[in-house]
Amino acid sequence: MKRVIALLATVVMMVSVSAQAAGKLVVGGKGYTEQLIMSSMTAQYLAGLGYDVDQRDGMGSTVLRTAQLNGQIDLYWEYTGTGLVTFNKVVEKLTPEETYLRVKALDEKVGLIWLNPSQANNTYALAMRKDFAKEKGIESITDMMDWLQSEDGKDAQMASNVEFSARPDGLKSLLEAYEFDMPRRNLRKMNSGLVYQALAQEVVDVTMVFATDGRVKAFGFYVLKDDRQHFPNYALTPVVRTDALDTNPELANQLNKLSALMNDETMSTLNALVDVDGLSIERVSRQFLEQNGLL
Repeated sequence: MKRVIALLATVVMMVSVSAQAAGKLVVGGKGYTEQLIMSSMTAQYLAGLGYDVDQRDGMGSTVLRTAQLNGQIDLYWEYTGTGLVTFNKVVEKLTPEETYLRVKALDEKVGLIWLNPSQANNTYALAMRKDFAKEKGIESITDMMDWLQSEDGKDAQMASNVEFSARPDGLKSLLEAYEFDMPRRNLRKMNSGLVYQALAQEVVDVTMVFATDGRVKAFGFYVLKDDRQHFPNYALTPVVRTDALDTNPELANQLNKLSALMNDETMSTLNALVDVDGLSIERVSRQFLEQNGLL
């Protein structure tokens, strides 16, 4: 009996040491498809590497950021433009590389490390139905603003999710950049997922979209040219607490390997598999990891 107890104690100790070596990580995420995919993918990937993973997603941007600063979230995927404008209040126009380097330097001061940015740029954009935009001769955001001020477009409807209408890098700054005062009657606020359906079903005439959303391509929407280059770069990037990296020295290289696989086409395809084809987020995430030898 003593030998059995000693053996069990040794096994427990080995498991404990193994778990401690791998580390416990809390992976966060926001509440829309792309973020839910990245949260699930990261959690599955890290669990496969031996980490003890706690996945917590479905949060708003500010809540998630606060949770990470408070130590409740160890890592999640953030966008460089969001980090720069929304969290650090930098409104200066910067190149994509400058945006990354600036937000990386600023956030390092508060204990957050931006790892290698991916090539997936999920910037905001405005879109219209392709045939409708062609009929009205609209190619750019300036064209659209001019049309809204015309007799033909004065009653047009624009859809926006609640966050875009409230963010400092959202609708307000867009209208300021294009020197346009949009009447309330032209704006309809709704859930992020509904804006695509509203445009496709001709409930609205223009909507805000995320550039890497698979529904843009699936529905054949035309993305208006941001001719005043208002929207900053929103490179999808893993952001990790400094203490989590100190505890898990291999984590940076492991997340950078995943980041290197993401680009606009890949992210758009993954989003479409969920939002258009109806596959589960967990299945899409797992298939991607398996196809790329990460699981």
